Amino acid sequence: MTGTHAGFIKRAKAAVFVISGPPSAGQSSQVEIGLMARMVGEQRPQIIVACQNVHDLGLIETNFPTIVQLQGYTPSDLQTAAAVLFGEVTATSTGTTGLDVQSLMIEPKFWPPENWDGLNVAPVHEIWNQCLPDQFHLEKFTLQSLLQRDGYAMHFVVRLPENREVVGFCATYTTFVDREGERLIGSLAMIIVKPAYRRRGIGLSLYEHALKQLKRIRGVDRIQLGSTFPRLLSGIPAASASEGWFRRRGWQMDGQAPGRGQDICDWILKIDDWPSGGLSAASAGLSFRQGAFDDFSLIADFIEKESARKDHTGWYDQYMNLANDGRISDIILGLEQSQIVASALIYTPNEASSLAQDLPWARTIGSDVGGVACICIADGNPAMTTSKDTVMIRLLDTCVTILKEQGMRRVFLDAAKGGYEGFQSMGFQKWAIYKDLWQPMI
Repeated sequence: MTGTHAGFIKRAKAAVFVISGPPSAGQSSQVEIGLMARMVGEQRPQIIVACQNVHDLGLIETNFPTIVQLQGYTPSDLQTAAAVLFGEVTATSTGTTGLDVQSLMIEPKFWPPENWDGLNVAPVHEIWNQCLPDQFHLEKFTLQSLLQRDGYAMHFVVRLPENREVVGFCATYTTFVDREGERLIGSLAMIIVKPAYRRRGIGLSLYEHALKQLKRIRGVDRIQLGSTFPRLLSGIPAASASEGWFRRRGWQMDGQAPGRGQDICDWILKIDDWPSGGLSAASAGLSFRQGAFDDFSLIADFIEKESARKDHTGWYDQYMNLANDGRISDIILGLEQSQIVASALIYTPNEASSLAQDLPWARTIGSDVGGVACICIADGNPAMTTSKDTVMIRLLDTCVTILKEQGMRRVFLDAAKGGYEGFQSMGFQKWAIYKDLWQPMI
Protein backbone atom coordinates (compact mmCIF):
# COMPACT_ATOMS: atom_id res chain seq x y z
CA MET A 1 0.00 0.00 0.00
CA THR A 2 1.44 3.34 -1.06
CA GLY A 3 1.04 6.88 0.20
CA THR A 4 -1.37 7.51 -2.69
CA HIS A 5 -3.64 4.74 -1.43
CA ALA A 6 -3.46 6.14 2.10
CA GLY A 7 -4.41 9.59 0.82
CA PHE A 8 -7.52 8.27 -0.96
CA ILE A 9 -8.57 6.27 2.10
CA LYS A 10 -8.29 9.34 4.34
CA ARG A 11 -10.49 11.35 1.96
CA ALA A 12 -13.13 8.62 1.65
CA LYS A 13 -16.28 8.26 3.72
CA ALA A 14 -15.97 4.45 3.54
CA ALA A 15 -13.48 1.95 2.10
CA VAL A 16 -14.21 -1.24 0.16
CA PHE A 17 -11.17 -3.56 0.12
CA VAL A 18 -11.15 -6.54 -2.26
CA ILE A 19 -9.11 -9.63 -1.35
CA SER A 20 -8.71 -11.75 -4.47
CA GLY A 21 -7.05 -14.71 -2.73
CA PRO A 22 -4.03 -15.89 -0.71
CA PRO A 23 -0.60 -14.44 -1.55
CA SER A 24 1.61 -16.03 -4.16
CA ALA A 25 5.29 -16.67 -3.44
CA GLY A 26 7.03 -13.40 -2.66
CA GLN A 27 3.81 -11.41 -2.38
CA SER A 28 2.51 -9.60 0.67
CA SER A 29 -0.64 -10.92 2.34
CA GLN A 30 -3.73 -9.04 1.15
CA VAL A 31 -5.27 -9.69 4.55
CA GLU A 32 -2.37 -7.85 6.18
CA ILE A 33 -2.71 -4.98 3.70
CA GLY A 34 -6.41 -4.85 4.52
CA LEU A 35 -5.54 -4.49 8.19
CA MET A 36 -3.16 -1.66 7.30
CA ALA A 37 -5.92 0.04 5.31
CA ARG A 38 -8.21 -0.29 8.30
CA MET A 39 -5.63 1.40 10.53
CA VAL A 40 -5.14 4.22 7.99
CA GLY A 41 -8.91 4.69 7.73
CA GLU A 42 -9.22 5.04 11.50
CA GLN A 43 -12.96 5.22 12.27
CA ARG A 44 -14.17 5.09 8.65
CA PRO A 45 -16.40 2.14 7.73
CA GLN A 46 -14.53 -0.64 5.93
CA ILE A 47 -16.04 -3.48 3.92
CA ILE A 48 -13.97 -6.50 2.92
CA VAL A 49 -14.94 -8.29 -0.28
CA ALA A 50 -13.43 -11.79 -0.10
CA CYS A 51 -13.20 -13.69 -3.38
CA GLN A 52 -12.59 -16.97 -1.59
CA ASN A 53 -13.88 -18.78 1.49
CA VAL A 54 -13.33 -16.54 4.50
CA HIS A 55 -12.07 -19.46 6.62
CA ASP A 56 -9.38 -20.32 4.06
CA LEU A 57 -8.19 -16.72 4.07
CA GLY A 58 -8.17 -16.50 7.87
CA LEU A 59 -10.60 -13.56 7.83
CA ILE A 60 -12.77 -14.81 10.69
CA GLU A 61 -9.84 -14.26 13.04
CA THR A 62 -9.15 -10.69 11.93
CA ASN A 63 -12.30 -9.06 13.34
CA PHE A 64 -13.08 -7.06 10.20
CA PRO A 65 -16.51 -5.54 10.92
CA THR A 66 -18.12 -6.32 7.53
CA ILE A 67 -17.19 -9.09 5.10
CA VAL A 68 -18.79 -10.03 1.78
CA GLN A 69 -17.87 -13.54 0.70
CA LEU A 70 -17.88 -14.36 -3.03
CA GLN A 71 -17.40 -17.64 -4.84
CA GLY A 72 -14.72 -16.21 -7.09
CA TYR A 73 -13.07 -13.20 -8.70
CA THR A 74 -15.08 -13.09 -11.94
CA PRO A 75 -16.72 -9.88 -13.19
CA SER A 76 -20.19 -11.31 -12.51
CA ASP A 77 -19.22 -12.11 -8.89
CA LEU A 78 -17.96 -8.56 -8.35
CA GLN A 79 -21.02 -7.04 -10.05
CA THR A 80 -23.33 -9.01 -7.77
CA ALA A 81 -21.44 -7.85 -4.68
CA ALA A 82 -21.58 -4.25 -5.87
CA ALA A 83 -25.30 -4.54 -6.45
CA VAL A 84 -25.84 -5.61 -2.85
CA LEU A 85 -23.42 -3.06 -1.38
CA PHE A 86 -24.95 -0.14 -3.28
CA GLY A 87 -28.56 -1.11 -2.73
CA GLU A 88 -29.45 -2.29 -6.22
CA VAL A 89 -30.69 -5.57 -4.71
CA THR A 90 -31.55 -6.48 -1.14
CA ALA A 91 -29.99 -9.18 0.99
CA THR A 92 -33.20 -11.18 0.64
CA SER A 93 -33.44 -10.88 -3.15
CA THR A 94 -33.46 -14.08 -5.17
CA GLY A 95 -31.51 -14.68 -8.31
CA THR A 96 -28.22 -13.29 -7.06
CA THR A 97 -25.36 -15.53 -8.08
CA GLY A 98 -21.91 -15.88 -6.65
CA LEU A 99 -22.85 -14.34 -3.28
CA ASP A 100 -23.19 -16.00 0.10
CA VAL A 101 -25.60 -13.45 1.58
CA GLN A 102 -25.53 -15.14 4.99
CA SER A 103 -21.85 -14.24 5.32
CA LEU A 104 -22.39 -10.60 4.43
CA MET A 105 -22.29 -9.48 8.04
CA ILE A 106 -19.92 -11.27 10.40
CA GLU A 107 -19.99 -10.08 13.97
CA PRO A 108 -16.55 -9.18 15.32
CA LYS A 109 -15.44 -10.78 18.57
CA PHE A 110 -12.85 -9.44 20.95
CA TRP A 111 -11.17 -11.89 23.32
CA PRO A 112 -9.17 -10.00 25.96
CA PRO A 113 -6.08 -12.02 26.96
CA GLU A 114 -5.15 -12.20 30.63
CA ASN A 115 -1.82 -12.86 32.30
CA TRP A 116 -1.57 -16.50 33.35
CA ASP A 117 -0.70 -16.81 37.04
CA GLY A 118 0.66 -20.37 36.71
CA LEU A 119 -1.27 -21.62 39.75
CA ASN A 120 -3.31 -24.21 37.88
CA VAL A 121 -1.54 -25.88 34.99
CA ALA A 122 -4.27 -28.54 34.47
CA PRO A 123 -6.40 -26.64 31.89
CA VAL A 124 -3.31 -25.58 29.95
CA HIS A 125 -1.99 -29.15 30.04
CA GLU A 126 -5.33 -30.40 28.71
CA ILE A 127 -5.28 -27.95 25.78
CA TRP A 128 -1.61 -28.76 25.08
CA ASN A 129 -2.29 -32.48 24.66
CA GLN A 130 -5.47 -31.80 22.66
CA CYS A 131 -3.70 -29.54 20.18
CA LEU A 132 -0.29 -31.15 19.63
CA PRO A 133 0.63 -34.46 17.97
CA ASP A 134 1.25 -37.43 20.27
CA GLN A 135 5.04 -37.12 20.05
CA PHE A 136 4.84 -33.69 21.71
CA HIS A 137 2.59 -34.73 24.59
CA LEU A 138 4.03 -33.90 28.01
CA GLU A 139 3.39 -34.93 31.58
CA LYS A 140 1.76 -32.23 33.66
CA PHE A 141 4.78 -31.71 35.93
CA THR A 142 7.17 -31.47 32.97
CA LEU A 143 5.03 -28.85 31.26
CA GLN A 144 4.70 -26.89 34.49
CA SER A 145 8.47 -26.84 35.03
CA LEU A 146 9.02 -25.58 31.47
CA LEU A 147 6.44 -22.81 31.83
CA GLN A 148 7.30 -21.56 35.30
CA ARG A 149 10.52 -19.64 34.70
CA ASP A 150 10.45 -16.58 36.94
CA GLY A 151 11.92 -13.44 35.48
CA TYR A 152 11.88 -14.31 31.79
CA ALA A 153 8.53 -16.01 31.10
CA MET A 154 5.22 -14.30 30.33
CA HIS A 155 2.22 -16.40 29.47
CA PHE A 156 -1.34 -15.44 28.59
CA VAL A 157 -4.76 -17.10 28.52
CA VAL A 158 -8.17 -16.38 27.05
CA ARG A 159 -11.14 -17.39 29.20
CA LEU A 160 -14.83 -17.71 28.44
CA PRO A 161 -16.59 -14.77 30.13
CA GLU A 162 -19.49 -16.86 31.36
CA ASN A 163 -17.58 -19.53 33.32
CA ARG A 164 -13.87 -18.54 33.21
CA GLU A 165 -12.93 -21.71 31.31
CA VAL A 166 -9.47 -21.46 29.68
CA VAL A 167 -9.91 -21.90 25.92
CA GLY A 168 -6.64 -20.41 24.63
CA PHE A 169 -3.04 -20.21 25.82
CA CYS A 170 0.12 -18.42 24.67
CA ALA A 171 3.64 -18.95 26.06
CA THR A 172 6.42 -16.39 25.64
CA TYR A 173 9.99 -16.09 26.93
CA THR A 174 12.88 -13.67 26.72
CA THR A 175 16.45 -14.96 26.40
CA PHE A 176 19.78 -13.15 26.47
CA VAL A 177 21.44 -13.15 23.07
CA ASP A 178 25.04 -12.90 24.23
CA ARG A 179 27.44 -12.56 27.13
CA GLU A 180 26.87 -8.82 27.54
CA GLY A 181 23.29 -9.33 28.73
CA GLU A 182 21.95 -6.24 26.94
CA ARG A 183 20.26 -7.79 23.88
CA LEU A 184 17.27 -10.09 24.19
CA ILE A 185 15.32 -12.34 21.87
CA GLY A 186 11.58 -12.52 22.43
CA SER A 187 10.21 -16.02 21.88
CA LEU A 188 6.60 -16.54 20.96
CA ALA A 189 6.88 -20.15 21.97
CA MET A 190 3.36 -21.50 21.62
CA ILE A 191 -0.20 -20.46 20.76
CA ILE A 192 -2.85 -23.13 21.27
CA VAL A 193 -6.65 -22.90 21.22
CA LYS A 194 -9.14 -25.53 22.35
CA PRO A 195 -10.39 -27.27 19.19
CA ALA A 196 -14.05 -26.45 19.82
CA TYR A 197 -13.24 -22.71 19.98
CA ARG A 198 -11.04 -22.28 16.92
CA ARG A 199 -11.75 -19.86 14.05
CA ARG A 200 -13.21 -17.31 16.44
CA GLY A 201 -10.26 -14.94 16.72
CA ILE A 202 -8.85 -16.33 19.99
CA GLY A 203 -5.46 -17.24 18.52
CA LEU A 204 -5.15 -13.85 16.83
CA SER A 205 -6.03 -12.04 20.06
CA LEU A 206 -3.29 -13.95 21.89
CA TYR A 207 -0.81 -13.41 19.05
CA GLU A 208 -1.30 -9.65 18.86
CA HIS A 209 -1.27 -9.24 22.64
CA ALA A 210 1.91 -11.32 23.05
CA LEU A 211 3.75 -9.40 20.33
CA LYS A 212 2.77 -6.11 21.92
CA GLN A 213 4.04 -7.23 25.32
CA LEU A 214 7.35 -8.58 23.96
CA LYS A 215 8.01 -5.38 22.02
CA ARG A 216 7.63 -3.36 25.21
CA ILE A 217 10.54 -5.14 26.89
CA ARG A 218 13.73 -3.13 26.77
CA GLY A 219 16.51 -4.85 24.85
CA VAL A 220 14.34 -7.18 22.74
CA ASP A 221 15.60 -6.78 19.17
CA ARG A 222 14.19 -9.96 17.59
CA ILE A 223 10.95 -11.96 17.73
CA GLN A 224 11.16 -15.73 17.23
CA LEU A 225 8.45 -18.32 16.67
CA GLY A 226 9.27 -21.27 18.92
CA SER A 227 11.71 -21.06 21.81
CA THR A 228 15.39 -21.43 22.55
CA PHE A 229 15.74 -22.36 26.23
CA PRO A 230 13.63 -23.73 27.75
CA ARG A 231 12.75 -25.62 24.60
CA LEU A 232 9.09 -26.14 23.88
CA LEU A 233 9.39 -26.46 20.10
CA SER A 234 12.33 -25.21 18.03
CA GLY A 235 9.94 -23.52 15.60
CA ILE A 236 6.67 -24.17 13.80
CA PRO A 237 6.27 -27.91 13.05
CA ALA A 238 6.82 -28.35 9.30
CA ALA A 239 3.78 -29.08 7.12
CA SER A 240 1.39 -28.13 9.93
CA ALA A 241 -1.68 -25.90 9.69
CA SER A 242 0.28 -23.28 11.61
CA GLU A 243 2.39 -22.53 8.53
CA GLY A 244 -0.52 -21.01 6.63
CA TRP A 245 -1.77 -19.15 9.69
CA PHE A 246 1.56 -17.41 10.24
CA ARG A 247 2.06 -16.77 6.53
CA ARG A 248 -1.18 -14.79 6.58
CA ARG A 249 0.36 -12.70 9.33
CA GLY A 250 3.33 -11.74 7.19
CA TRP A 251 5.93 -14.38 8.18
CA GLN A 252 8.08 -15.32 5.18
CA MET A 253 8.85 -19.01 4.71
CA ASP A 254 10.76 -19.16 1.44
CA GLY A 255 13.89 -20.59 3.15
CA GLN A 256 16.10 -18.11 1.30
CA ALA A 257 17.65 -16.49 4.38
CA PRO A 258 18.07 -17.14 8.11
CA GLY A 259 14.79 -16.78 9.95
CA ARG A 260 12.68 -17.36 6.85
CA GLY A 261 11.61 -20.96 7.24
CA GLN A 262 14.81 -22.96 6.92
CA ASP A 263 14.45 -26.48 8.31
CA ILE A 264 15.58 -27.46 11.80
CA CYS A 265 15.63 -31.16 12.70
CA ASP A 266 15.53 -33.18 15.89
CA TRP A 267 17.17 -36.60 15.35
CA ILE A 268 17.07 -39.91 17.21
CA LEU A 269 19.74 -42.63 17.09
CA LYS A 270 19.78 -46.19 18.34
CA ILE A 271 23.30 -46.57 19.67
CA ASP A 272 23.44 -50.11 18.24
CA ASP A 273 23.04 -48.50 14.78
CA TRP A 274 26.04 -46.23 15.29
CA PRO A 275 28.75 -47.34 12.83
CA SER A 276 31.61 -49.15 14.49
CA GLY A 277 35.14 -48.74 13.22
CA GLY A 278 36.53 -45.89 11.19
CA LEU A 279 34.59 -43.06 12.83
CA SER A 280 37.06 -42.62 15.64
CA ALA A 281 40.17 -43.05 13.54
CA ALA A 282 42.92 -40.76 14.74
CA SER A 283 43.58 -37.47 12.98
CA ALA A 284 46.92 -35.79 13.41
CA GLY A 285 46.76 -33.27 16.25
CA LEU A 286 43.00 -33.71 16.82
CA SER A 287 41.70 -35.03 20.14
CA PHE A 288 38.35 -35.21 21.95
CA ARG A 289 37.59 -35.37 25.66
CA GLN A 290 35.30 -34.19 28.42
CA GLY A 291 35.84 -30.72 29.78
CA ALA A 292 37.79 -30.04 32.97
CA PHE A 293 37.86 -27.14 35.42
CA ASP A 294 41.03 -25.71 33.86
CA ASP A 295 39.21 -25.39 30.52
CA PHE A 296 36.62 -22.91 31.84
CA SER A 297 38.04 -19.67 30.44
CA LEU A 298 38.92 -21.27 27.09
CA ILE A 299 35.39 -22.67 26.78
CA ALA A 300 33.83 -19.31 27.64
CA ASP A 301 35.88 -17.49 25.02
CA PHE A 302 35.27 -20.12 22.32
CA ILE A 303 31.50 -20.29 22.84
CA GLU A 304 31.09 -16.53 23.06
CA LYS A 305 32.88 -16.03 19.76
CA GLU A 306 31.35 -18.93 17.81
CA SER A 307 27.77 -18.57 19.08
CA ALA A 308 27.82 -14.86 18.17
CA ARG A 309 29.25 -15.64 14.74
CA LYS A 310 26.63 -18.29 14.02
CA ASP A 311 23.73 -16.59 15.77
CA HIS A 312 23.23 -19.39 18.31
CA THR A 313 21.01 -17.54 20.78
CA GLY A 314 21.18 -18.76 24.37
CA TRP A 315 24.03 -21.21 23.84
CA TYR A 316 26.53 -19.24 25.88
CA ASP A 317 24.21 -19.38 28.91
CA GLN A 318 23.76 -23.14 28.58
CA TYR A 319 27.51 -23.78 28.55
CA MET A 320 28.12 -21.43 31.47
CA ASN A 321 25.22 -22.89 33.49
CA LEU A 322 26.70 -26.38 33.24
CA ALA A 323 30.16 -25.10 34.17
CA ASN A 324 28.86 -23.08 37.11
CA ASP A 325 26.84 -26.07 38.33
CA GLY A 326 30.00 -28.14 38.50
CA ARG A 327 29.01 -30.22 35.45
CA ILE A 328 31.82 -29.11 33.17
CA SER A 329 32.45 -32.77 32.28
CA ASP A 330 29.12 -32.64 30.38
CA ILE A 331 30.90 -30.34 27.91
CA ILE A 332 32.64 -32.37 25.21
CA LEU A 333 35.60 -30.69 23.57
CA GLY A 334 37.43 -31.14 20.28
CA LEU A 335 40.96 -29.77 20.32
CA GLU A 336 43.52 -29.18 17.61
CA GLN A 337 46.77 -29.30 19.56
CA SER A 338 45.72 -27.26 22.62
CA GLN A 339 43.11 -25.01 20.99
CA ILE A 340 39.37 -25.71 21.15
CA VAL A 341 37.88 -26.14 17.68
CA ALA A 342 34.61 -27.91 18.54
CA SER A 343 32.27 -28.53 21.46
CA ALA A 344 28.94 -30.11 22.37
CA LEU A 345 26.79 -30.62 25.46
CA ILE A 346 25.51 -34.00 26.66
CA TYR A 347 22.89 -34.95 29.23
CA THR A 348 20.89 -37.93 30.45
CA PRO A 349 17.14 -37.78 31.16
CA ASN A 350 17.23 -38.32 34.92
CA GLU A 351 19.86 -35.70 35.67
CA ALA A 352 19.18 -32.51 37.59
CA SER A 353 21.32 -30.50 35.17
CA SER A 354 19.92 -27.24 33.86
CA LEU A 355 20.26 -28.50 30.28
CA ALA A 356 18.24 -31.66 30.95
CA GLN A 357 15.51 -29.52 32.54
CA ASP A 358 15.43 -27.14 29.57
CA LEU A 359 15.25 -29.86 26.89
CA PRO A 360 12.30 -32.17 27.62
CA TRP A 361 12.09 -34.42 24.59
CA ALA A 362 14.81 -36.97 25.35
CA ARG A 363 13.24 -37.94 28.67
CA THR A 364 9.78 -37.82 27.08
CA ILE A 365 10.87 -40.44 24.54
CA GLY A 366 12.32 -42.75 27.17
CA SER A 367 14.53 -43.18 30.21
CA ASP A 368 17.29 -44.72 28.07
CA VAL A 369 17.61 -41.66 25.80
CA GLY A 370 20.60 -39.40 26.30
CA GLY A 371 20.91 -36.03 24.61
CA VAL A 372 23.40 -34.05 22.54
CA ALA A 373 22.87 -30.32 22.08
CA CYS A 374 24.56 -27.05 21.15
CA ILE A 375 27.14 -28.50 18.76
CA CYS A 376 29.62 -25.78 17.87
CA ILE A 377 32.42 -26.20 15.30
CA ALA A 378 34.82 -23.37 14.49
CA ASP A 379 34.66 -21.72 11.09
CA GLY A 380 37.73 -20.22 9.52
CA ASN A 381 39.97 -21.09 12.45
CA PRO A 382 43.57 -21.21 11.14
CA ALA A 383 44.45 -23.76 13.81
CA MET A 384 41.89 -26.20 12.43
CA THR A 385 43.46 -28.29 9.68
CA THR A 386 40.84 -31.08 9.69
CA SER A 387 37.59 -30.86 7.69
CA LYS A 388 34.39 -29.88 9.51
CA ASP A 389 32.74 -33.18 8.53
CA THR A 390 35.54 -35.16 10.16
CA VAL A 391 35.37 -33.01 13.28
CA MET A 392 31.57 -33.46 13.49
CA ILE A 393 31.85 -37.24 13.15
CA ARG A 394 34.59 -37.48 15.77
CA LEU A 395 32.72 -35.17 18.14
CA LEU A 396 29.49 -37.18 17.85
CA ASP A 397 31.42 -40.41 18.25
CA THR A 398 32.81 -39.16 21.56
CA CYS A 399 29.35 -38.05 22.73
CA VAL A 400 27.77 -41.38 21.78
CA THR A 401 30.53 -43.35 23.46
CA ILE A 402 30.21 -41.45 26.75
CA LEU A 403 26.42 -41.66 26.78
CA LYS A 404 26.63 -45.41 26.13
CA GLU A 405 28.98 -45.75 29.09
CA GLN A 406 26.36 -43.93 31.17
CA GLY A 407 23.77 -46.59 30.33
CA MET A 408 21.99 -44.90 27.44
CA ARG A 409 20.75 -46.97 24.49
CA ARG A 410 19.52 -44.11 22.32
CA VAL A 411 20.70 -40.57 21.58
CA PHE A 412 18.54 -37.50 20.88
CA LEU A 413 20.17 -34.75 18.82
CA ASP A 414 18.49 -31.40 19.40
CA ALA A 415 17.72 -28.70 16.80
CA ALA A 416 20.32 -29.41 14.12
CA LYS A 417 20.38 -27.30 10.95
CA GLY A 418 21.34 -29.03 7.71
CA GLY A 419 23.45 -32.16 7.32
CA TYR A 420 20.52 -34.43 6.50
CA GLU A 421 22.46 -36.97 4.42
CA GLY A 422 25.36 -37.01 6.87
CA PHE A 423 23.20 -37.71 9.93
CA GLN A 424 21.22 -40.40 8.11
CA SER A 425 24.41 -42.09 6.95
CA MET A 426 25.46 -42.39 10.61
CA GLY A 427 22.19 -44.07 11.63
CA PHE A 428 20.17 -41.09 12.82
CA GLN A 429 16.44 -40.92 12.05
CA LYS A 430 14.39 -37.73 11.86
CA TRP A 431 12.21 -37.24 14.93
CA ALA A 432 10.72 -33.82 14.16
CA ILE A 433 11.17 -31.04 11.58
CA TYR A 434 10.50 -27.37 12.30
CA LYS A 435 10.59 -24.09 10.43
CA ASP A 436 13.14 -21.61 11.77
CA LEU A 437 11.28 -18.29 11.88
CA TRP A 438 12.31 -14.96 13.33
CA GLN A 439 12.08 -11.28 12.50
CA PRO A 440 14.15 -8.30 13.63
CA MET A 441 12.29 -5.82 15.79
CA ILE A 442 10.99 -2.93 13.74
